[in-house]
Amino acid sequence: MIRARRRRSRTWRRFGSASVPYLLLLPVVIVIGGLLGYPIYSLVRLSFQQYGLFELVQHKGRYIGLHNFGSVLHDTVFWHTLFRTIVFTVANVGLTMVGGTLIALLLVRVSMWARIMLTAGLVLVWSMPQVVAVQIWNWMTNYQNGVFSYVLTELRFGDYFHHDWLGTPFSQLGLVTALVVWGALPFVAITVFAALSQVPKDLIEAAEIDGARGVRVFFDVTVPILKPVLLILTSLSILWDFGVFTQPFLLIGQAHLGPSNYLMGVYLYEEGYLKTDFGRGAAISILMLVIVGVMSLVYLRRMVRMGETS
Repeated sequence: MIRARRRRSRTWRRFGSASVPYLLLLPVVIVIGGLLGYPIYSLVRLSFQQYGLFELVQHKGRYIGLHNFGSVLHDTVFWHTLFRTIVFTVANVGLTMVGGTLIALLLVRVSMWARIMLTAGLVLVWSMPQVVAVQIWNWMTNYQNGVFSYVLTELRFGDYFHHDWLGTPFSQLGLVTALVVWGALPFVAITVFAALSQVPKDLIEAAEIDGARGVRVFFDVTVPILKPVLLILTSLSILWDFGVFTQPFLLIGQAHLGPSNYLMGVYLYEEGYLKTDFGRGAAISILMLVIVGVMSLVYLRRMVRMGETS
């Protein structure tokens, strides 16, 4: 009996010590579940309803099953917009990660005062509201007296006098890409710079003593250590860039938006809010959530594997 009681007490102690981390995380899970669980449930319920302007007045939708999802999946504009958004996301994430990493490497090598100036500039760009950033880019690319066109003309890159940077869908999305990357670079650069400070210098010195050059040292020594940070930044960039709305909507303008330059965020706004078909908009939101989850799954699995092996 005494031995059995001792075993039970040991078992309860082990169970208690093992459950402490989960008990500490339980309040956070409850709060996040309360903040996100009910809105997602409401969104899913709305996606199965016919909920237009008339239903909005009545505060009551009509159940129509999977009709909203079927209408979206049979819409060719949806598939063209999805493909365009995926290409847009890949381009934005790639440029952001490469550019942010290069700026972080530059911050490591410059002097202290140059680092302070560059960091201050990055923080100013990062803290700038998106609406203000759009207005600045509108001024720089203005058709009449845009400073961007003036600089390119003065540098003899061509005659950009009265050049319409929003003349074609490709140039419109290219301008949006430049704006999004410009606003996302500071976060990536500062985060990677902070991670670079954690790279052991003795490993770099050992690789250099063995004859490895700078590029080889970076890819064989630095990148493996930065890999968890880079995976997290890539996943966050995918989430942000896939659903971007403010920059394309304000920069291109409502008058120039159309199926040829839709991104998923703009397509959702046009179908769900502008046409007051909130059930269809909810269906598009659910599909976007699933697509983003699939796109981020690869990076999440890598992070989990890295956590298990570490």
